Amino acid sequence: MPDLPPELLSGPFTLARSRELGLTRRVLARHFRRLHHGVWVHRDHVMTHDDRLVAARLALPTRARLTGITRLQELGLPFGPRYPLRFVIQGDHHLDIDDVFLHRTKRLPPTDDVGVTPPAAYIAYCARARVIDAIKVGDWLLRHKHMTVEEVRKLALTELWRPGAQEANWVLDHLDGRARSLPESEVRALLVAAGLPKPRLNVAVDDEAQVICDLVYEKYKTVVEHEGSQHQEDRTQYTLDLGRYAWMRRNDVEYVQSTHEKLTHPRSLVGEVYVVLGGRGYLGPPPDFGQSWRRLFTSLSAAVGREYRVSG
Repeated sequence: MPDLPPELLSGPFTLARSRELGLTRRVLARHFRRLHHGVWVHRDHVMTHDDRLVAARLALPTRARLTGITRLQELGLPFGPRYPLRFVIQGDHHLDIDDVFLHRTKRLPPTDDVGVTPPAAYIAYCARARVIDAIKVGDWLLRHKHMTVEEVRKLALTELWRPGAQEANWVLDHLDGRARSLPESEVRALLVAAGLPKPRLNVAVDDEAQVICDLVYEKYKTVVEHEGSQHQEDRTQYTLDLGRYAWMRRNDVEYVQSTHEKLTHPRSLVGEVYVVLGGRGYLGPPPDFGQSWRRLFTSLSAAVGREYRVSG
């Protein structure tokens, strides 16, 4: 077996680079496999997501920029499909690359060292997202200070022709950067869309500000807490939860627990919150699973289009 350059054993590389390192076509064909046109990898290398991203960058023109959900996932967003990897390029450039979608635009949005800027990536994401997903992702970006409402609105209004601009401008009014998790954002969106009162997010329910709850109805002494898997797997978190719920019982604070399983039946979860609120004096109407509710689960583009048609 010939000595292979170590550089070529750890991930994707270009055909041009292999030639610079003296690799012959025969050795290349015997010990490596082709990923994309002009991009290869050692036959025994197990590809990671980061490797696939590197391979895509090598196969694309250098002026192609990461965009949409792929760019947002590079910020750490734990949500959305991994593939296709989304890039954008200025001009009418066509390429067919496995697991890569190359968007074309007449003018690139603002960019940084990674791809388009987070506000621009969010606008691109909104062009294809469901309403509820755009709310969750937008909350997360605000919470982690990757964008501000003002940045997105200014960019969207400046370039209303860009796909996602009108959608992003519309959904901004539904975001809340105080949400600490994606499921928490989802629960809030469900409650509001069903016509229940809008809860406050992550506020203290005790005088010492030691008991912080996810979604709080102060008037009705009721909270909604989302319990993710970490609440069961992390013993420290589990112990804190027990103490918090014990405090609520002692102080006559009602609580509804939201879980991943309950979120698969959103109407039931909303109904549970309504019943608890009703027991605490809420006299408002029952949940309405009509137009506003259905809109949550449609594309943002369709929701915005319908609203503009109605208002126009």
